Amino acid sequence: MPSITVSRLSWSTPDGRAVLSDLDLQFQPERVGIVGRNGVGKSTLLRLLTGELAPSAGHIAIDGSVAMLRQTVQVAADEQVADLFGARAGLALLRKAEAGRVSADEIADADWTLEARLDEALANVGLPVAPDTPLASLSGGQRTRAALAGAMFAGPDFLLLDEPTNNLDREGRDAVRALLAGWRGGALVVSHDRELLEGMDAIIELTTLGGARYGGGWSDYRARKDIEAAAAEAELAGAEKELGRVRRQAQVTAERQARRDAGGRRKAARGDEPAILLGTLKRRAEESVGANRRLAERQRGEAEEQLSAARAKVEVVDPLSVGLPSTGLPSSRTVLSLDHVSAGYVAGRPVIDDVSLTIAGPERVAITGPNGSGKSTLLALVAGTLAPWSGRVHVPVPFALFDQRVSLLDPALSIADNFLARNPGTTNNACRAALARFRFRADAADRIAGTLSGGQMLRAGLACVLGAPVPPQLLVLDEPANHLDLDSLTAVETGLAAYDGALLVVSHDAAFLDAIGITREVMMPHGRD
Repeated sequence: MPSITVSRLSWSTPDGRAVLSDLDLQFQPERVGIVGRNGVGKSTLLRLLTGELAPSAGHIAIDGSVAMLRQTVQVAADEQVADLFGARAGLALLRKAEAGRVSADEIADADWTLEARLDEALANVGLPVAPDTPLASLSGGQRTRAALAGAMFAGPDFLLLDEPTNNLDREGRDAVRALLAGWRGGALVVSHDRELLEGMDAIIELTTLGGARYGGGWSDYRARKDIEAAAAEAELAGAEKELGRVRRQAQVTAERQARRDAGGRRKAARGDEPAILLGTLKRRAEESVGANRRLAERQRGEAEEQLSAARAKVEVVDPLSVGLPSTGLPSSRTVLSLDHVSAGYVAGRPVIDDVSLTIAGPERVAITGPNGSGKSTLLALVAGTLAPWSGRVHVPVPFALFDQRVSLLDPALSIADNFLARNPGTTNNACRAALARFRFRADAADRIAGTLSGGQMLRAGLACVLGAPVPPQLLVLDEPANHLDLDSLTAVETGLAAYDGALLVVSHDAAFLDAIGITREVMMPHGRD
């Protein structure tokens, strides 16, 4: 039976920061969700399993084949959908055969079922496109669907999926869940998608304490986790109480012995007791003191060991606290206007055609629509990274764009230096205080942005923008919930709910949109597919 065994696995960054330490895990052909806070090493674990990274210590044994789907599908200029399946050469051979330009040996190598199997694989993920379609012409969500179909195409023993539903619309998310429900091999799924995790056979949580396995899906994991957390907290409270009792008892015993010793000294000073009796009493007192001290030290040592063991079961988490200053945005101020805008990337093939939109005051607008309908293109027009073919785009207020790569951060700079670059004139103390609210305390603020995980990168970007003395009056967010762990997502939702500026958000996460108080939805009128 195919299996993956991880033994005493450790991995550290080049600068020596430990990410995974002494990890022991085992996987069979089952669907396993891998969860945990941003930066605990979920994506790192998958990269170690593919061999992209080498362990700092420990061992990985893989019996079977693996295929990996990454968070972001990188696109080369001439790359096609067929390249995700390793099928371009096979399709080219079929084209030559159809034209009668192949030898007998080449015909023997032709896979005449290849094209039909590719079409079926793409249809299974809701993406009925031709295999020779350029990847660059697809939206991020469409590329994710194509990459998932490519990963499953060869029938590997284990699928390694890193946030597979990021960027996907509702149809795409449903397709991923359906595919995994019917998958008969193993699947290791790093995700914060609670609906997807509900269908897992087991959940593995990575924390600073290591890895823990829970049977069942998301609800079973959360129920068991809540019980464990309550038990650990109760055990810790009990151990702290016991240590206090032992210390108080030792103090009472010591004080009693001190009073007895003082009484003995007073008797000796009066001289009304025989010397031999005084000697015996002194010796007994010294033995009693020694016995009491040894007993107190043993009890204290046992209580401290119990306390240490109880503390080891409770993960210490630095809370994310998002408190935002006012933007000063008047309720009547227009923050964005698009007037009959058309735009695209290929002449004659508009992605957006004759779109108008106005946002005034602290409106909260969600842009919705299926993958490929032009949502990210609309945000690129707003940000000014794409020029309209016709019409007018006007953004008369300060704004910040959070794209899916958080490109507002310079990956070569530290988080603190990025903050200072975006907020000139800010003191170092103010910078550090703002970053600390987003869980970048002390040395964490000096980490280089390019070394951060996806969730940490978004958190750093939010810190640099929302931690400013005066935040921008318009925030433009492209799938902001994609890379955040659930605790951070809750904190960001709370912070954005308190933000008094305008929001323009692209997201397929209905719960997130509801939590941040979206007041209007704009459906994109058509798509490319």
